[in-house]
Amino acid sequence: MIRVCLHGAESTGKSTLAEALSARFGWPVVPEYGRTYAEEHGIDFTMDDLLAIAREQDRLMREAAKSQPAILLLDTDPLMTAAWAEMLFGSVPAELLVYAKAELYLLFSPDVAWVADGTRLFGSRAERARFAAIAEDMLVRTGVSFRRIGGDWREREREAAAAIGALL
Repeated sequence: MIRVCLHGAESTGKSTLAEALSARFGWPVVPEYGRTYAEEHGIDFTMDDLLAIAREQDRLMREAAKSQPAILLLDTDPLMTAAWAEMLFGSVPAELLVYAKAELYLLFSPDVAWVADGTRLFGSRAERARFAAIAEDMLVRTGVSFRRIGGDWREREREAAAAIGALL
């Protein structure tokens, strides 16, 4: 089983692309629990909220992995929650860095329009650039394998499919 995690600042198409890849190739997707949490509890996050989100995201990923699909798409993982912790609070609890890592991360560039949907916080150009840099830093800091994904929606899907295909 190869876990592929979609990673990057908010509103860069991760969830949309995860669903498109799943529909095209039949790969299962572990959805983003943080969105569900935000919709149920609001977006005034504390560090305890982020830790709870990471724990449940990890549980969902481990549950999905039990079926051992060839490719398991992760809409996010606790490493992205670590980026949120850095963005919101300027620090990252060690717990967020010790979860199992995906075999490949697809790092999405913030080069598409930001969409306010009630759960997103960082829509200015400066905020998006800062969040994107923090997200990339988490990948570099933990030494995981990643590929940058950018361009329009068609290009993003093509690049993602090619990156995953190279693993197969």
